[in-house]
Amino acid sequence: MAQLTSAARRPLWIASLVVASVVFSLGFACAVPLAAFAAIAALTLSRRDAFPLVGAVWLANQIAGFAAHHYPMTAGAVAWGAGLGAVALLSTLAAQEVKDRLAQRHTVTAIATFLTACAVYEGSLFAISLALTSGVSDYAPSIVGRIFAINTAAFAALFLVHRLGVFAGLAKEPRLPARERSA
Repeated sequence: MAQLTSAARRPLWIASLVVASVVFSLGFACAVPLAAFAAIAALTLSRRDAFPLVGAVWLANQIAGFAAHHYPMTAGAVAWGAGLGAVALLSTLAAQEVKDRLAQRHTVTAIATFLTACAVYEGSLFAISLALTSGVSDYAPSIVGRIFAINTAAFAALFLVHRLGVFAGLAKEPRLPARERSA
């Protein structure tokens, strides 16, 4: 099987992630694994591509939410949707910083990047909830554990798909942090 050119691999990977986000959005509704997508974008794409991808994943989730799950068209629902998008982008930035700073083996970097994205995502949403005094009942350990489990499973699946794509020549090996390349 001939390997795809670099110019063809990037759009294929980005389109695959957006399609996967629609599947997750239809299946999980309010629990779409945006932190997992932030981490996988940070690990597998350039900064230039990661932010538009996470924006597209968020937008696909919002479209699925309002069209298929019938989210209410209220100012509060739209504001929370925008907040989720901002927090997803912030999680991507934090994940990229961790990836760029770690000079560890690929698996260690991937795990640290994912955990950072999750912590920033949930921590930011918790802080917004506190600031808006909208309550923190949605942050019970059982709920946070469920969201973390969904993100973990999604991240593992996306990471595995990417690794298989690299092996098959359909995806590009992620750029290692500068310190790891020189080690």
